[in-house]
Amino acid sequence: MKRVIFNQKGGVGKSTIAVNLAAIAAQQGKKTLLIDIDPQCNASRYLLGAAMNAVAPTMGAYFEQMLNFIVFPKPASDFVHPTPFENLSLMVSHPELGDLQAKLESRHKIYKLRDTLTELAQDFDEIVVDTPPAYNFFTQSALIAADRCLIPFDCDDFSRQALYTLVANVAEIKADHNPALVIEGIIVNQFQARARLPQRRVDELSAEGLPVLANKLSSSIRIRESHDRNLPMIHLDPRHKLSQEMLALYHELQAA
Repeated sequence: MKRVIFNQKGGVGKSTIAVNLAAIAAQQGKKTLLIDIDPQCNASRYLLGAAMNAVAPTMGAYFEQMLNFIVFPKPASDFVHPTPFENLSLMVSHPELGDLQAKLESRHKIYKLRDTLTELAQDFDEIVVDTPPAYNFFTQSALIAADRCLIPFDCDDFSRQALYTLVANVAEIKADHNPALVIEGIIVNQFQARARLPQRRVDELSAEGLPVLANKLSSSIRIRESHDRNLPMIHLDPRHKLSQEMLALYHELQAA
């Protein structure tokens, strides 16, 4: 299973969801790989903390290798690194990805990530790709490479308007480059069950036929501690409400 977490709007919990779903898959016994192609490096920092800075080679070197034709390039496995968590590996991002984007586009390297994921799929049960909050070379590469797309949504009007553009962009990638790509679901994040507006927004999306997932993720201050301690929720506090919601979401995706 090759799954991309994507939203063009920032601040919707994309990296947090990517890391926690990957951590749950690994905790469930699945050999799991998280690929971070966001120049902000949030997912990499979440899992490794300051140790991220000492890891090499990174995804910066991976994409740099694409630009310079090499007869015997490093295999994809050389860019995969262990994490402190059993069954969970990571391809670490680097800020230099932002500088490489224009060069990669001009050299038409948009299908290379798909080839890499096909190669790595032989070694992993699940692959999760965390993307930048933009519709650019990196997110397009990930959508071309993936089987499924998950869309975090945080229930405000700006997110709702951006969602329609996002769905159209995924449909375009599907039509032009990746017929197998499906939107696996919309993840309602930072949900406040007692507030009327978030529930109304969710009901409106469902009424429009959008694939809103049944299991929603609550807003919780505990997630900040999870980030600060570099511990996904399932390892920080497995009995916490948000941990249980993440687990239920993972099982919903597995059952689909």
